[in-house]
Amino acid sequence: MLKIKPRIAMAVALCVYGLNAQATATADEAAKLCKDLTCVGAIKAANKEGTIPEWSGPVNFTDEQKHYTHAKLEDLRKNHPKEIEDLFAKQAGPEKMKILFTITKANMAQYADKLSEGQKAMLTQYPNFKMNVYTSVRTAFYPDAIYKATVANATSASLTGTDVIKGARLGFPFPVPKSGAEVIWNHKLKFRGSAVRRYNNQAIVKPDGSYTITKLIEDVKFKYANLNEQNNNDGGLFAYYLSEAISPPRVAGQITLVHETAGGEGKSRSAWIFSPGLGRVNRAPDVGYDNPAVGTDNEQFTDQIDVFNGALDRYNWKLIGKKEMYIAYNSYKINSPLLKYKDILTPFNVNPEYPRYELHRVWVVEATLKPGLRHNFAKRTFYVDEDSWSIAAVDCYDGRGTLWKVQEAHLLTAPFIPTVTGIPELIYDLQSHRYFATTMINEDATTDFEQKFDDNYFDPANLKRKARSR
Repeated sequence: MLKIKPRIAMAVALCVYGLNAQATATADEAAKLCKDLTCVGAIKAANKEGTIPEWSGPVNFTDEQKHYTHAKLEDLRKNHPKEIEDLFAKQAGPEKMKILFTITKANMAQYADKLSEGQKAMLTQYPNFKMNVYTSVRTAFYPDAIYKATVANATSASLTGTDVIKGARLGFPFPVPKSGAEVIWNHKLKFRGSAVRRYNNQAIVKPDGSYTITKLIEDVKFKYANLNEQNNNDGGLFAYYLSEAISPPRVAGQITLVHETAGGEGKSRSAWIFSPGLGRVNRAPDVGYDNPAVGTDNEQFTDQIDVFNGALDRYNWKLIGKKEMYIAYNSYKINSPLLKYKDILTPFNVNPEYPRYELHRVWVVEATLKPGLRHNFAKRTFYVDEDSWSIAAVDCYDGRGTLWKVQEAHLLTAPFIPTVTGIPELIYDLQSHRYFATTMINEDATTDFEQKFDDNYFDPANLKRKARSR
């Protein structure tokens, strides 16, 4: 379903699916890509006030930084940690490292039109929460192959319903989106490297500031947007995911395997779990939607991993449009190996001295639960960075219409991939006053983007062998 089809097949598909399956962009709209728009569909020009600059390509990372290897990053982390912290600062320049102003509860009304409802709630409820705002720097960039494929997708890709994609196998499928679901699919299918091993540290922070670190090792192979292998459709398969819990003892040894496909309506995911307590591998139909993720004590639902993942079929997706908004961006300082988790994880919210907020344009998407279907979130409002299609923030509402959880991804550009990713990701629970922090890397190994996995590594039979070898 993700393989590019010939034009005649697309014409037949349009006849079959009618208005629910259309190529997104007109020829005139697609012609603006790599010109008035960037090659991935962002407005290239600065805003009228100049507070959002023109996108002119990647910030001037050195050739060495663009070609860092995992071994090089590990050496810098251990022996030259200041260089890692300065990865962005040296290129952006000292003037862009100074705080322009700080948003607090006292002055938030002055900036209200550029804040999310979640940010306003955080500023109102938590006395230590503030937002240090810096000069905006548009660092996001991707490989040339992703740009070329994205331009082609503009007039070939289509979305039927919320979960069936046709006419794309590489690049962003919808650079000129016409629906909220298309924006979210751009996030789901963004280029993140071809394969990765992530050493994921996460914590639930209680109101008194106490926490316990949960450690996971996550192996991922991207079938869609894989620059090393030709995508031969594979029945709509676009990612493999294998996660093993390392600590604490109560979850250690649990292994989760996921095959992610397009489809929705229960067809978008196959999953298996090995539980040490049971000593066997079982199919896991509940790995998705609002089922709690491993080791999160219900503070992260499965579909909040990577800010949002999985099928879209339980919601109606409305594209509200674009707005200018202060979001966590170029978050190199909060990921410094010079910091310890105890420095970052303070009561109620992360230490506000480390996040960096900048003004950027975001796509706003509203998801409302379909009648007759269930999810703990009745409504979600997504804010998606126009330059990277990365979800930067989400406001999550309960069944009473009350704002419940506030998600925040601290975006940064990894020039050696290149991609934009959220490190860390945070989920603030406004009812329990706990918060969940994940994808933290300060004290442990960096993410390894040099991994190469055969498909059979993600076979359920291999999961059984992996479990037996423990």
